[in-house]
Amino acid sequence: MHIVVTGLGTAVRGLDTPGGLLGDRRPAGEPADPVDRLTGRGLRYKDRATKLAMVAGEEALAAAGLIGADGASTVPGESVGTVVSTNFGNVDTVCETVETIARDTYLGTSPMLLPATSSNVVASWLAITHGLRGANLTLCNGRTSGLDAVNWARLLIGSGRVERVLVVGVEPDNPAVRHLAPEQDEFFDGAAALVLESAESAAARGVRPLAGLGPYARRAAHTRAVADVREREPRAVGLWCVPEHPEGVRAPGASLGSVPVGGVRDLSELLGPSSGALGVLQCVAGTAWLAGAAPDGADAVVLASAGTGDTGRDDAAAALILTPAGST
Repeated sequence: MHIVVTGLGTAVRGLDTPGGLLGDRRPAGEPADPVDRLTGRGLRYKDRATKLAMVAGEEALAAAGLIGADGASTVPGESVGTVVSTNFGNVDTVCETVETIARDTYLGTSPMLLPATSSNVVASWLAITHGLRGANLTLCNGRTSGLDAVNWARLLIGSGRVERVLVVGVEPDNPAVRHLAPEQDEFFDGAAALVLESAESAAARGVRPLAGLGPYARRAAHTRAVADVREREPRAVGLWCVPEHPEGVRAPGASLGSVPVGGVRDLSELLGPSSGALGVLQCVAGTAWLAGAAPDGADAVVLASAGTGDTGRDDAAAALILTPAGST
């Protein structure tokens, strides 16, 4: 089954559109907080990761035509699943709750806040907000988590569980996150989202795909993961979204064996370390490149790879290829 991307969304300070991920730098000054776009009741007890995901998720659903201008779903809710990738997620709520129980016992906790300590709270709120009643899950899988989430969405569609999936990668920046990762100097605060669905579903809805989903691999070594997907998709790589600061791959003229690379994109240079959001950010950037920035007539693909594997400080590495819309 051919899976395609039909919608993109971002919630990152200073980046107004998904295409902003292809830029060199974010605007100077103090850009607006994307969470300020949220309005209405019910926001008080939502953590920052959930709010960021809601902004990016709504943008992607609207771009894909799955919700109308009034926010109502245009397709049956059971046909849409939700997959979220986040490693820090609601850690601020969890830490606050643990501190409250230690100080005041469970009697000091709030019945409104306790449900928000679930590790699946971000995906749950996305589903509740938009009536997405399909499969719902969260991945917390280190630096490969974002690409893993995209592949899990593919598996859900391919197995017939759902026709389409909202995939969101999100990480917050707050005191709890900084406490848990004291070795980091900077932190990503934002979210990216994409809608995946079968090509048949997109055609039936009259929606033009932005990109296609190609091979995926998760291996112990980065070189093995990349080689695996390249063996199954040998077309020239027009854009390579690389892992966070891997040795050698950011140099001009980098290549994959005998296959030249048109461009190398290290999103950590623009955004800082983005942990579980990285793979989704890469797929959003790669789709934006295929949909608008790729050279005219180029039959090139996008390679996204995350995690350095056992040769670095990660337990694994993942690689995934995005193809031009209409190709298989």
